[in-house]
Amino acid sequence: MMLRRGFILFLPRLVGLLVVACCLVSIVYMLACTPKGDNQQLALPRVHSPTAKEGYEVILQEREEQRHNYIISLKKQIAQLKAELQGRSEQLKNMQDQYPDPLDIQLDHSNPEKAQANLLAFLRSQIDKAEVHSGVKLSTEYAAVPFESFTLQKVYQLETGLTRHPEEKPVRKDKRDELIEVIELAVGSLNNPEGDGNAKHRVYTASDFIEGIYRTEKDKGTLYELTFKGDTKHQFKKIVLFRPFGPVMKVKNENVNMADTLINVIVPLAKRASKFRQFMQNFREMGIQQDGRIHLTVVYFGKEQMNEVKSILENTSKSANFKNFTFIQLNEEFSRGKGLDIGARFWKGNNVVLFFCDVDIYFTAEFLNSCRLNTQPGKKVFYPVLFSQYNPSIIYGHHDSIPSLEQQLIIKKETGFWRDFGFGMTCQYRSDFINIGGFDLDIKGWGGEDVHLYRKYLHSNLIVIRTPVRGLFHLWHEKQCLDELTPEQYKMCMQSKAMNEASHGQLGMLVFKQEIETHLHRQKLRSKKT
Repeated sequence: MMLRRGFILFLPRLVGLLVVACCLVSIVYMLACTPKGDNQQLALPRVHSPTAKEGYEVILQEREEQRHNYIISLKKQIAQLKAELQGRSEQLKNMQDQYPDPLDIQLDHSNPEKAQANLLAFLRSQIDKAEVHSGVKLSTEYAAVPFESFTLQKVYQLETGLTRHPEEKPVRKDKRDELIEVIELAVGSLNNPEGDGNAKHRVYTASDFIEGIYRTEKDKGTLYELTFKGDTKHQFKKIVLFRPFGPVMKVKNENVNMADTLINVIVPLAKRASKFRQFMQNFREMGIQQDGRIHLTVVYFGKEQMNEVKSILENTSKSANFKNFTFIQLNEEFSRGKGLDIGARFWKGNNVVLFFCDVDIYFTAEFLNSCRLNTQPGKKVFYPVLFSQYNPSIIYGHHDSIPSLEQQLIIKKETGFWRDFGFGMTCQYRSDFINIGGFDLDIKGWGGEDVHLYRKYLHSNLIVIRTPVRGLFHLWHEKQCLDELTPEQYKMCMQSKAMNEASHGQLGMLVFKQEIETHLHRQKLRSKKT
């Protein structure tokens, strides 16, 4: 059995109607029973008037008749409201009997024909509820759901993010398969028109497809409008298709206990002692004090600033009574992939969640729980999209002072961006990391190792959870792209550097700073002359 979404939308309206009806009855009753004010009283004859007695009797009789008629009218209105409420109640009961909980659709197999008919009716109702045949009133200009357009080869999209282009081939298999299926269905519909079985007509192919537009209403379905070549130059064939979304179905209901799930935070490091001090302040507050189920592994390359880093780690250990840390020192050139790989393999305890982290990352206790909840050994790995902070000196350059770090960590387009081109911060169980083969240790220096590991997981049977998270931030720092990097690594480093500085609007203000100052100076001179 199933429940139409229309009933769910109708239910609050019915409840609202019942409340309004009750309020109307109360208001009418109060108006009927409230005595009129002095200015509303009928004019009475004077006491010494010769017709005083008769006048009083006439007035009283008229008042009595008016009140009697008003009471009769009020009773009729109340009876009508009661009848309407009873009818609505019966309608509600009938709908409840006909369409029970949609979650039961997967459990009730006693009447499959009725269940199938109800499901088909529900899917057809989705077309009526969606913005297909007529528009809907929207509150603001931002409430409209935009279409995206496509041809046989490309998709033109608005919501591009940083990793996609305004014009691109649908590289994702699900999107490519979706659009191919829609075009094939449209071609089939053109070649098999309804009610025209004996008539001769041309044979359409995908090459006749000109362009299409589509958009998705998340609770209803996806609308496709496709245009094909017609019989002449100025004639076209238009096909409208709709992929309705079915009812929500329960897949799983389980309790998840993460009380004993330890996270091993692995940080590769070379120099950068001041950044490590800032990182440990965050680690102490969020990891040690608030979470408490955490281990820290620092893999340090070289000896420069090593003693300072070890001192920071030991001071935190003493002041916070924290013993769950490991310090590994390597006398070789820095390699992020190798550092993370060595740190992961160094662990000798039970299977543990690994969080590959950098020293310029800020995380919250809520993120650590997300790290646990989105990983499962042999099943799921977690690749969060973190929020990358812009250069504070540019963002807050017009302020008297730069706010504290905690005040800077807000998710707005003026303060940063979702770093959807980065795959370095990730959570997975150690067993999955070992089974997948770990990092490519031939990659040296900065960049590339995280993408290589990410692709390994994509090519496996594990589920990759990729989502933006509100509790993981990349703190701005000046990025140095070394000459030792390969051309591809250097290009990636420079692209990342450009992204980190500021938004397009803020960079534009810097580029046109001289022009803006000249304009303000001219305005000032004009105001003095007037």
